[in-house]
Amino acid sequence: METAVSESAPAEVIVERPHEGVALVRLNRPEATNALSLSLQALLSETFTALSADDDVRCIVLTGGEQVFAAGGDIKGLQGAGPIDILQRHTERVWAPIERCPKPIIAAVCGYAFGGGAELAMHCDIIIAGQGASFAQPEIRIGIMPGIGGTQRLVRAVGKFNAMRMLLTGKPVSAEEARMMGLVSLVLPDAEVMDEALKMARTIADMPPLAVAQIKEVVLAGMDASLDTALMLERKANQLLFATRDQKEGMQAFVDKRKPKFEGL
Repeated sequence: METAVSESAPAEVIVERPHEGVALVRLNRPEATNALSLSLQALLSETFTALSADDDVRCIVLTGGEQVFAAGGDIKGLQGAGPIDILQRHTERVWAPIERCPKPIIAAVCGYAFGGGAELAMHCDIIIAGQGASFAQPEIRIGIMPGIGGTQRLVRAVGKFNAMRMLLTGKPVSAEEARMMGLVSLVLPDAEVMDEALKMARTIADMPPLAVAQIKEVVLAGMDASLDTALMLERKANQLLFATRDQKEGMQAFVDKRKPKFEGL
């Protein structure tokens, strides 16, 4: 397994290439339960910027540790901050490379994903959770509220009433409850989460990259559009794919009863 570590802070974010076309991004602040410090957020931003531009990467798996995915914001770093300090951190710019990453991102969640950790998972496209995982937006318990999309992405995933319960009580929900609410894609025994995430990533990496990118773009753009507009985006993207070599290869391989080889062209 090839391993590349971010040069600026090797201990906090580790990037591995476990399979062709797949990048594994691992949060590595176990001493701080993977709390999302400013330096860790900056490293994630740099990492996803680089992976987005890397044509050799077709799918990304994002994970934390076996006991915790990410504990949320670094409270010690927030305690003395004022409103202008928070404004000038421009978290929307820092998190934009994750939000706008054109490659599918699979969150492999074991342990707890609280606060910013839950928001980080919600930036992904698929969430695979261990049976022992839990999710929470506990910001209200320290006098604040989610600030990296927790109120907006959560309500879009689970609906108003489930979102309000989580946001206003700060109480965690189990992985199975999160799955039933629509927040989690798949729940597995903790020991199977990483294997399944990598297996799914390999499957996606074998798909035609242009079709994968168009599907992700249209799904995300269509979520906040009217149905008519979203259907128009879908039609246009589908039409565009008929100009690709991968469309020709995929259909010919189907006729020939062989495995297609997609090149992203």
